[in-house]
Amino acid sequence: MSAGFSLNEDQRAILDAADQYAREQLAPLAQRMDGEEWWPDEAFRALGPAGYLGITVPANLGGVALDLFSSGLVLQAFSRWNHALGLSWVAHENLCMNNILRNGSADQVKRYVPGLSDGTSIGCLGLTEPGAGSDALGSMATTAIRDGDDYVINGRKLFITNGPVADLCLLYAKTDLDRGSQGITAFVVDMHSPSVTVAQKMIKMGFRGSQTAELVFDDCRVPAANVIGRENEGVKCVMSGLDLERAMISPIGVGMAERALDLSIAHAKERKQFGEPIASFQMIQSRLAEMATLVDTMKIYNYYALGALNDLPPGEGGRGEVHKIAATSVMYVADSLNRVLDHASQIHGGVAYIWETEINRLYRGIKLLEIGAGTTEVRKLIIAQELLKG
Repeated sequence: MSAGFSLNEDQRAILDAADQYAREQLAPLAQRMDGEEWWPDEAFRALGPAGYLGITVPANLGGVALDLFSSGLVLQAFSRWNHALGLSWVAHENLCMNNILRNGSADQVKRYVPGLSDGTSIGCLGLTEPGAGSDALGSMATTAIRDGDDYVINGRKLFITNGPVADLCLLYAKTDLDRGSQGITAFVVDMHSPSVTVAQKMIKMGFRGSQTAELVFDDCRVPAANVIGRENEGVKCVMSGLDLERAMISPIGVGMAERALDLSIAHAKERKQFGEPIASFQMIQSRLAEMATLVDTMKIYNYYALGALNDLPPGEGGRGEVHKIAATSVMYVADSLNRVLDHASQIHGGVAYIWETEINRLYRGIKLLEIGAGTTEVRKLIIAQELLKG
């Protein structure tokens, strides 16, 4: 990237191609997903053959062999047209697959990554629990006890994106109860095991159609060969993955904000009051100007964050400048999206209050970005702690 954080020709081509694909293939699915909490399984799996899964995966493993930044651009474009599917995409692509790619052994990568890249497998991340949200590591209650060549996993995971539709789960569990966050291990779990059940499929306010579940693991036997990294060192995978997740969640907000601005400009030009388009009113112009400024600064900082984390080595993250940058990116994008959608709703007036409208669908998605991948409050703590070190 240049010092001004503008996209180069190749990056612009990636963004434009993903935008066209999303506009043609994903946008038509959005209303039904929202209205019925419907999952478009065929369309999601088709992303693999279309070249939109395995963005960061080497070509010899069936991937596209691009970088994290490119992955963020794809998500930005997808989220303009179907942010619910964009959320499921990033849970599969980044939270699950990219973590396995970065932290798994050569054998594990060869076993799992090609299927996640071609769409034959859908992935999810199992971290949050009923009693462990912001303190996901310290309060983790799911256990994995060694038994011969297997581990026996017992516990529950909550608010799991892709949970009801996933084939594989990158799961975190306690393997040493006395060591707190230093006693956590990462596993790849087959979601088709009879000892894994979906306790409930959750019906949400926003991002509807992106499937969310509570999962139960009841004496679930997982081969020791499925441990990602080393026993009791899962925290390295978690913290590195969380920084990447925060940088990669941000493009969802950017894409949603861009769409809200486009819809608001079009509505302001078309809607007439007192004999003229409302775009001629200075109060409306003021809102549009603020929206455009927020959208541009959201994009600029998110591109900066993606660039800063683009070459993050496996096991790194969870501390230092990149930790702060990732937290800042998602905090700023979520806060700005809230403001953008508030302006957009006011411009649309009563239309924005109607459930079936696109602007209403965008507005209902605000809160997830202020809660997911660490709440706004947790993000502020990370930023302040890094500022105050030394």
